[in-house]
Amino acid sequence: MTTRFGKSARMLFPTLALLVTGSTALANTLNQNVSWTVNRANTTTKYRVVAYGDSIYAGYNGSTVSAARYSAPTVESEYLSAPWNADIESIRRAKSGAVASDVYSNKIVKEKSYMQASSTRVVTFEMCGNDGLQARSAFKSQTGTCNYSGLTTALNNCKTYVAAAMDFINANAYAGTKLKIVGNLHYPGYDADNVLSSCTDSSTGAKVNMRTTFLPALAKMNYWMCAYASQKGFKCADNFAQYMGADYDSNGDGAVDSEALKYVLGESEASYVNRITTTLRPTIRDANTHFVSASSSYDYIQSDNTHPTYTGGTVTAGLFGGSTGSGAPRYTSFINGKSPIWNAYGHERMGWSLSTHGPATP
Repeated sequence: MTTRFGKSARMLFPTLALLVTGSTALANTLNQNVSWTVNRANTTTKYRVVAYGDSIYAGYNGSTVSAARYSAPTVESEYLSAPWNADIESIRRAKSGAVASDVYSNKIVKEKSYMQASSTRVVTFEMCGNDGLQARSAFKSQTGTCNYSGLTTALNNCKTYVAAAMDFINANAYAGTKLKIVGNLHYPGYDADNVLSSCTDSSTGAKVNMRTTFLPALAKMNYWMCAYASQKGFKCADNFAQYMGADYDSNGDGAVDSEALKYVLGESEASYVNRITTTLRPTIRDANTHFVSASSSYDYIQSDNTHPTYTGGTVTAGLFGGSTGSGAPRYTSFINGKSPIWNAYGHERMGWSLSTHGPATP
């Protein structure tokens, strides 16, 4: 019998419908900036982790005025504080609902000063999720003959701005930065997309399965994030593998699913896409039920079926501006590099994944 664990802070509002203020209609972006310092005992040395992104790094929880205190970059900071024996200032410059071009132009470029501070040791970013979500929504609304151009545009925009972001960070981050890392995309709504489209394919005259249509496009986005990372001196945190694959070998191929799904350094786009969409596709599972063993699972996705679950409370972020705060680390040491809740929530899993690339010293 499967053991299920409840969602944390389940909210009902989607990323792309954020209420801005009274008489104003709905807007599709919301700045959610947070600074949280992990204050370690018996040290005054402080280093900085700078994270740029959209609602994922923001720790979006459906609210226009708050966000998760421990979203992935702050979880990563908590991990780094232990081996470095230092305070870690987690700077999250995020914009919920932003597409890749917006994250690049209005966060990474316009707010470059945050990564130029001499205390900076890690710069991380994520983007492209909203490009994919918008393309998916547009495709789902189609009738008549299916038009796949929106998916192609989302992919091309993702490739353009991921590469541009890496180049800009390489040129502008503090010279002493030890780690630059990009996080790729999980597939929100994987089970919900296992339905037929309202449009029909021009070649077959039949409706298409939307999950089968969207998965290759997402795989290509994820491939290029990791491939560009290898080319441009970045690391790639494979969130797709961490979220969508079980933590045991479900198909008997001798590999843990979440390991087998990872991007392999040097592989071709065709090889990666085939591995994800065909060879290992039977091992992909909706992250609402992330199996940590054959009999136990955790829920990595909030009730909006998009954003990661979290624990540890919230901070002010949104309409009333960002917040600055500090607190002692929840965990001061990590057995085998993992906290007791490393795989129990979406943000905890993502933060742990980021931390596995962290340098031993600052």
